[in-house]
Amino acid sequence: MGPNGHNQEQTPATGTKFRRRLLHKTLTNTGKSGLTLNMGTRNKRFWGTLDPFYEAGGVLGRKVANARFMDFLLAADPFDEYHFFLSSRKARESLHKTLTTLAPGIAARGGFKVMDRRDLPRALAGNNYHCFHQSDCITCQPHLARLRNAYSPTIFPITGVTHSLSYADYGRQFLQHLWPGATPRDCIVSTSTAGVAAVGKFLDALRRDYNLEPDFAGPSVRRIPLGIDPQTYTPGAGRRDVCNILVFGRIAHYSKMDLLPLLRALHQLFTDGMPPEEVRLTLAGWTDDEDDFTPTLRELAENIGLELAIKARPTEEEKTRIFREADIFVTIADNPQETFGITVLEAAAFGLPCIASDYDGYKDLVVDGKTGIRVPTIGANSTRDADLLAPLIFDNQYHLILAQQTAVQVPTLAEAVRTLVENPELRRAMGAAARERVEREFAWSAVIEQYLQLWDELWKLPADAQALRNERHPGHIAYSEIFGHYSTHNLAGDMVLKTGRTGEAMYRGKDFPLLYAGMERIIESELLQKLAFLARKPIDCDTLLRKFLAIATHMSQDRAEYHVLWALKHDILELQ
Repeated sequence: MGPNGHNQEQTPATGTKFRRRLLHKTLTNTGKSGLTLNMGTRNKRFWGTLDPFYEAGGVLGRKVANARFMDFLLAADPFDEYHFFLSSRKARESLHKTLTTLAPGIAARGGFKVMDRRDLPRALAGNNYHCFHQSDCITCQPHLARLRNAYSPTIFPITGVTHSLSYADYGRQFLQHLWPGATPRDCIVSTSTAGVAAVGKFLDALRRDYNLEPDFAGPSVRRIPLGIDPQTYTPGAGRRDVCNILVFGRIAHYSKMDLLPLLRALHQLFTDGMPPEEVRLTLAGWTDDEDDFTPTLRELAENIGLELAIKARPTEEEKTRIFREADIFVTIADNPQETFGITVLEAAAFGLPCIASDYDGYKDLVVDGKTGIRVPTIGANSTRDADLLAPLIFDNQYHLILAQQTAVQVPTLAEAVRTLVENPELRRAMGAAARERVEREFAWSAVIEQYLQLWDELWKLPADAQALRNERHPGHIAYSEIFGHYSTHNLAGDMVLKTGRTGEAMYRGKDFPLLYAGMERIIESELLQKLAFLARKPIDCDTLLRKFLAIATHMSQDRAEYHVLWALKHDILELQ
């Protein structure tokens, strides 16, 4: 599931054992030692995130991509410390164990800090962050920017990557990125050229439809692709008895691709004289047990005389064997749920030429005529039915409506299949070129280098820390403003306060404050005794706060008022 419960592409992943070997080999001899967290240290480079990157549960393309990103970031190890801020103790404990296992060299030098998200204000104020990076730009990125603006002495870059872009609630989600405190250093990273254009159109449409100025503050948008590790893929020899066409991915007409055009293209070839026994089609990947799509495909294949094999939810070993037995990889995505296409890179790493629809991120991944063949698609001028229904129906329902008005041209698809089936030498040449291109441009090591360059580049873009400090995000609730009328009175400067009985006992050392878990991040208990002492004689609130802030010089006015209210709540102070 995606960040908002959406179904994401499911792609088998290389396992944890591989990651452990990779990182242990790379990181055990880093040459760095004795580095520990020291709030206020300014000569270190810190990388931060609110996400774990390593997630349990079912294998999804998003999860695999996020885990590989972190694997290779840690293998490169460009930062002194890596700070993770997670919401639950269970998640923090699990991640710390995972990081220690995968990257013992970094763990040994104290390079991992896995903290509670409530530690963010203190950490942002006290650390020299080079950047924060989110595994998804949708949920937290603009809210993290608001917190950075309020607490961090520098406006460091915050980046977040896109995955699927077509969910009905994403207009609202992207609207959060448009607010006065956004800077060009806040960057949405899309994995494809088509995705960059889609994000830009999202932001432009929101500015237009909400009557914002065309240049109203918002994030930068850049392209950095996903990657793979080509060294874990070994090209095979295909099959000698038949030309094996492979489709690998989610076998779902409503969220990935409609395979009927491929069957119709093969039917055309058979009708035009190609012997059916020369071709075999393998469909492999995620399928739902109750889905009636795969039985339909079997029946249609039988009707046209096509040998069809369906490999549901293959293991990693089975996946490797399936790819190495293939001769041609075909993926004819017609669904905007697809943004990149990691399986195209995997096929290329296995040395396969690719027949792909000329659609979405595939435009970046397949060089037409060199690493494969792109089949033209015809799209809609209007998507009115889907536009109106999407917020009210399930994701797979409106995605199906959208996909069924995206046409992959069957005659051209048939000709592309014919070309590669009948030309083994061309297949091998294209496959070799695809493999070489993946090694050069899409290896994770090269992708991580692009991120490092981006973070450095974003620092050069303008950002005025003081001007941004108090900019409110319009999507944030100002609780004192909205709910201030609930109380009988609000704290006022002319209120006269005096030490209560608990406070008297406290500054004499006979009592002590009791803080609930988590409150120690807000209440500085050692200062409560001084607050009680300052009010041993009646004093107006303004004067008390002024004297208190003279002692607690690091504290903001808001935080000082919080201490006064907490002291009133707990009988350290009382109203006269």
